[in-house]
Amino acid sequence: MDDMERTPEDYQEPAPLKFLRRLVTVLTGVMILGLITIIGLFVMRFSGGSAKVALPAELSLPDGVSPVAVTAGPGWYAVVTGDSRILIFGRDGTLRQEIAVETGGTD
Repeated sequence: MDDMERTPEDYQEPAPLKFLRRLVTVLTGVMILGLITIIGLFVMRFSGGSAKVALPAELSLPDGVSPVAVTAGPGWYAVVTGDSRILIFGRDGTLRQEIAVETGGTD
């Protein structure tokens, strides 16, 4: 039988080439599933309602004080000020405590 009489069914794929073809197919499927999983996790994470902190409508800071950061705890709020103080407010907006922060040297 010469080359002109052979049909495509007469040719066999070499074993290493068959292995590589299957490996690429499996890895493509795994990558697609991984991408779908990551997208699904992002959608679930960012679409879910996050716990929102209910801040009072207004906190009255002392005159001349500028807030730098705000944090909340169970039943209180803390405002870090530009003049190195921490002001602790109750949930109703009343000032409970004032803490002076020492800003000594550098680390």
